[in-house]
Amino acid sequence: MPLSTAFTKMFGVRHPIALAPMGGSAGGELAAAVSRGGGLGLLGAGGGDPDWLARELPIVARAGKPWGVGFQTWATDLEAIERTLEHGPVAVMFSFGDPSPFVERVHQAGAAVIIQVTDLEEARHAVDLDADVIVAQGTESGGHGARHGRSTLPFVPVVVDLAEPVPVLAAGGIADGRGVAAALALGAAGAVIGTRFQATAEALVDPSTAEALVEGRGQDTERNRILDIARSSRWPSKYSARTLGHPWLDRWRDREAELAADPAAARLAYQADVARVDVPPLPVWASEAVDLVTDVPGAEELVATLASEASRALARAAGH
Repeated sequence: MPLSTAFTKMFGVRHPIALAPMGGSAGGELAAAVSRGGGLGLLGAGGGDPDWLARELPIVARAGKPWGVGFQTWATDLEAIERTLEHGPVAVMFSFGDPSPFVERVHQAGAAVIIQVTDLEEARHAVDLDADVIVAQGTESGGHGARHGRSTLPFVPVVVDLAEPVPVLAAGGIADGRGVAAALALGAAGAVIGTRFQATAEALVDPSTAEALVEGRGQDTERNRILDIARSSRWPSKYSARTLGHPWLDRWRDREAELAADPAAARLAYQADVARVDVPPLPVWASEAVDLVTDVPGAEELVATLASEASRALARAAGH
């Protein structure tokens, strides 16, 4: 059965599924494929590197379907937003930080503002900023999120009630159609999916990353700041990242403060380990739902599969 929601109607898409704008890995080909499949492809622009945007924006813009762009709010600037708006996205998503400086400009351009939130304070602020869509992200999510947040299942309905009538999308630990169905049952208008789309033919990831996701298990994931510190990442300390296992996690677990006390030494030691190929150059971001990633399909095909699974799950729940 068709899954029509406020989200699908707002953006003219067939399925209540959005691609998480994963920094760097959600490039133009992946976002375009998700949009062609009937979801909303969101380009993962990160902080808005101009060379990266110049390469990837035209690819997704040529898809001929609704698409958008997601930014790490703390890392971007108005110049990157302006550059993006020139290509005509239907939506701009902001995550991790205060998007106040950018909201009015995006609305002036006729694009919707999507704001991802990790706690109720951020959710109230998103409502105050007149967000068109709010994404409620639980701590099961892969990659960066709230260091001390709440799980998706209890967090999403609270945000749905707080934000009404603004549509809310669920994010965090959703990797198959049953997860999409669960999001809808919680009152969300759709789901934002990341890890599952990282393991697709179009994702901008090394084949070893896709292989690690297929082989990964949820119990092997861990939320931490250790790898941000070791890599001298500028991520705000409010946010940690869920990754698959990594030698540096074993080495520094429960000693984060000690590692952070001398970040320059940590960076040099990490770089030396990378040079010796003792550790991978990048962590493998992965959600607790990574067990459900069992293959590397095309993203367009995957959207259809997720939508079909969600329809069947809802039909079963209704006793049909």
